[in-house]
This record gives sequence, structure tokens and C-alpha cells, in this order.
Amino acid sequence: CRDGATTARFLPALAAAGHGTYRFDASAQMRRRPLGPLTDALRTLGVDLRHGGQEGHHPLAVHAHGVKGGALTLDAGQSSQYLTALLLLGPLTAEGLDITVTDMVSEPYVEITLAMMRGFGAEVRREGRTYRVAPTGYRARTYGIEPDASTAGYFFAAAALEPGRSVTVPGLGTGALQGDLAFVDVLRRMGADVEIGADATTVRSTGTLRGLTVTMRDISDTMPTLAAIAPFADGPVRIEDVANTRVKECDRLDACAENLRRLGITVRTGPDWIEIHPGTPAGPAEIATHGDHRIVMSFAVTALRTPGITFDDPGCVRKTFPDFHRVFDAFVRTP
Repeated sequence: CRDGATTARFLPALAAAGHGTYRFDASAQMRRRPLGPLTDALRTLGVDLRHGGQEGHHPLAVHAHGVKGGALTLDAGQSSQYLTALLLLGPLTAEGLDITVTDMVSEPYVEITLAMMRGFGAEVRREGRTYRVAPTGYRARTYGIEPDASTAGYFFAAAALEPGRSVTVPGLGTGALQGDLAFVDVLRRMGADVEIGADATTVRSTGTLRGLTVTMRDISDTMPTLAAIAPFADGPVRIEDVANTRVKECDRLDACAENLRRLGITVRTGPDWIEIHPGTPAGPAEIATHGDHRIVMSFAVTALRTPGITFDDPGCVRKTFPDFHRVFDAFVRTP
């Protein structure tokens, strides 16, 4: 699975619906990330799942003989991917699944899952905190994939930061499934000119970025992007309810704070928040990426107004956007 959390979490659940032995491993980085709530839930459903090292982490083996189904309770407070993995499994069970969730982050990602499952013939409904999935199987079809809203966020942020710049992303409009498109609403609150049309979203700089306090529980993958442009606001930027970013590819709260301080910016952090004060980031400075693609792409935006920024591992963007540096450089050079 290398560094891929979706692969590392979704595939073991889907494999449980099959027959035979399936073995999974991951990179050292992904081995550190938790799986426990998901693997506990699979065991509750009778899945023979065994960890090869630390309990609740990769590597693991699934000795599969199909899944009957049933009811279970899940804590998705660390990652909504635990719930998505089980939802995807539900139509492949013999009797369906009832999943009651006690806590959850990044809920818009679950809404993407539900919409796509229904698009492929699944029957799933939500009743309060319980998701009921019928044992329908899936129906093959042709399906159009939206542009990645999380990745578009770096270009939206760059457009908001640079006076006179704008960017339009086609394919992300009012009907988009992805919750991370709400990042442009944050940019709008800060002063950017934002237009969301039926089939595209445009962000333009107004030359002003205002400080704000914002809860990013549902769009936490965009937290580093906001942190990277926060020093250029006219007041403090406080990002709250993002404790789950501490168990991503790295501890993103600490990584953002560490790198902003390297640039001379005053930063305060707490268990689930970060507060960034206005200032002028000063290079030269090497950004400690911690092997995290989002740290690189976020601070590439900071670098637009901070000469001398380099990265200790610029290539870690290959996880999601191998051509990022070329594409971003071309975007920056376009008048």
C-alpha cells in the first residue's frame, strides 16, 4: 500500500468479502498511522484479521471467507476512512450492514462515498447516526470523476495571495461532491473574490487577506494550505477542531508550526488548533516536509512571496501529484 491511506484502509475491508488469504503491508510512514477502529469493526463482523506487528497497524493478513454482515458501532473520530471502508463493504455482505457512528471527522468525504455507492447501484440510507447498507452488490457503469478539490486548493490559495492573479478550475461547480471545495468559502471570508458556477469555480485576488477564526473539522486536508498563506493576512488566523491532522502522513499541526517558525512567524498551537500571527516570512529556509505531500504543496504557495524556500524532500508529492512542481511553476509563470 506504500503511503496510500485509502488503499491501506479500503482494500482490507473489501478483501474480507472474498475468499482466500490477503496480505497487506505499507511504508514505514503508513505503518505508524492507526487502523485499530477499522480492524476492530471487521473482527466484530467475524473477519479473521491478524496483525503482523503492532496491534491496530500494518502489516496485516485477512483470511477471508465472505462476510455475513450485521450491526456494529464505530468511532470515526480519527478518520472518516474507517466508515467509508465499511460502507463500501456493506453491499458485498450476505445480509447487509448497520453501522452506528459515535464520532466522525471529514463528514463530506462520507457523503461522496454514499453518492458514488448509489451511482453504482447500492442501497444505503442514513438514520440519525446509523448507516444502513443493503446487500445489493454493485452494478458496473461508466462514471465521470471530478477534479481533486484538495489539490485545487493550492492553486486557489495562490490566486488569493497574489494581487492580480486568478484561477478557474473547470469541473468543480455547485454540484460538486467534494467537501474540500468549501476551502474557497474560507478564502472568500478572508477577502478573495470567489465565484462558484454550475461547472467551474474561480478565485481572484483582491489584494487583501483578512485574519479569521475558522473550524476546519470537515475540510482538514486543506488546513496546511490555509496555514501556509496565513502570515500574509492582516490579522491572526486561528484554525480550530483539527486534532485529526496530527495522525495524517505526519503531525500536520506541528509540521506547519515548525516550518512557519523557521520563516520567522509567530505561531501558537494546542491539541486541536493552530494560531498564526501576521508577519513577513523570511528565507532562505528549508521546509521540513516529514515526507508529507501536503506540506510541500502548501509551502510552495508561501514561496510565491518568500524567496529562498527549499524542501528537504520535494519529491514526496509523487503520492498524489507527481508533476506538481512543473504544473505549479507553469501556473505561476502564466500572466
